[in-house]
Formats: sequence, structure tokens, C-alpha cells
Amino acid sequence: MTNAHSQVVQKQFGEQASAYLNSAVHAQGPEFAELLAAVEGHGSAQLLDLGCGAGHVSFHLAPAVGKVVAYDLSQQMLDVVAQTADARGLGNIETVLGAAERLPFEDASFDFVVSRFSAHHWSDLGQALRETKRVLKPGGVAAFVDVAAPGLPLLDTHLQTIELLRDSSHVRNYSPAEWARQLGEAGLRVTAEKTQRLRLEYQSWVDRMRTPEVFRAAILELHRAASEEVRAYFEITDDGSFSTDVLLIWAGR
Repeated sequence: MTNAHSQVVQKQFGEQASAYLNSAVHAQGPEFAELLAAVEGHGSAQLLDLGCGAGHVSFHLAPAVGKVVAYDLSQQMLDVVAQTADARGLGNIETVLGAAERLPFEDASFDFVVSRFSAHHWSDLGQALRETKRVLKPGGVAAFVDVAAPGLPLLDTHLQTIELLRDSSHVRNYSPAEWARQLGEAGLRVTAEKTQRLRLEYQSWVDRMRTPEVFRAAILELHRAASEEVRAYFEITDDGSFSTDVLLIWAGR
């Protein structure tokens, strides 16, 4: 990750750490049950929460494993994670600062690596996945949850544009096919995947990132000017709210 992009990410998210802790979109989701089911029965497991944000994965999974390392580029986010973990009595969560592309851990350190709603901010997905493979133990499992880009360029362009207008730290949402290719190139084997639908309420979506008014207006105008095919796919409503696909993809070493 370049220093310039790293600074953008830290500025965007550091000042909004508490908002992400209290965000229903980030605190809830059907994927948590699947992630928990995967780690249950592994009470001594070491788990890396990669790009942990406000720590929701860490909080959900810590009771089921031996140790969680909550890893993020924003120190403010990590401070919120540490404070919340202490308040909830989750003493097996450790926070570590750094970028996904450069993990400060020994080879084969973790039984599980989980990343949720983080990868679209990484400047080099392939490098981050190679690092994931490096720190996974043989037989280890990685799970990634993120907004999925549609396969059609028409739909993909709309999604990437509104994401970047809303958040200047956005790099790219990847399609399931792109995820599978990049995981394979990193030496990880895809074992399962599924998509689910996520509804995003416009006002809280832009408020969470403190999106400037000029960009909020541009997003609404793009929604209004979109073709019927785009409006139907994203289920765009007059207030700017919309739906998108979320991918949960599993890979093993």
C-alpha cells in the first residue's frame, strides 16, 4: 500500500471509528453465523481478523477460539476495538497496527484468517492474499466477506463510481470470478462461496463516511440518470437507497 493511499484510509476511518462500531450494517449479518460455525470446536485456534475495522468479527469469534489478533491500518479503530473488548470481557483479543499487504507475523501463525468489508480498500489485493497464504498454517482456512461487483461492465461501473464518490479510500469491489482468480494465483484453494443481498439506506451510508455534499448530490444524480437495467439490479429508490450483493468466499491452504 502506498503511503498516500494509507493516509487516505487512516483519515477516512480513524475519525469514524465509533460510527463503525455502532453501524448496524457492520455489527449484523447472516455471515456471522457461518463464520462462528467454522471456528467452533477449535478452542485453541489462532485467528487473524484482517482489516478488523471496529472489531465486529473479533467480538463474535473470540469466545470460540484461543486468541484473536485484530489487525488494522487505523490506530483509532484499534483503540475502539481494545476498549470494547475490555468492556465485554474478551481478554483474548490483541490489537496490531499495519497494512494488509505487509503482515508482521511469522509464517504459518494462524489457523484462521477472516476479513470482512475490508478488501475493497486494499491497494494490492493479490499481495494481501499472498500474505494471507503465508501466515496461514497448512490446512488453515481463510474467509473473505465483501461487497461483490457485478459481472456486467454496465453494472460494475455504476457500483465503483458511487463507491468512490462516497469514500475516497475505495479501491475496487471485486466480482466472484475476480476473487477466485486472485485467490488461486496467491496459492489458496477456493472451497465454497455464496452471495447474499444487502440493503443500504442512503442517508446513513453517506453519513458514516462524512461524504461531502457535492459528492452526495453526484451519487443521487447518477442514481436518477441510471438506465432501467441499473436501477432494477440495484433496487434503487427515490431516496437514494439501494441493494447490492455481498460475497462470502472460503479458501484453504
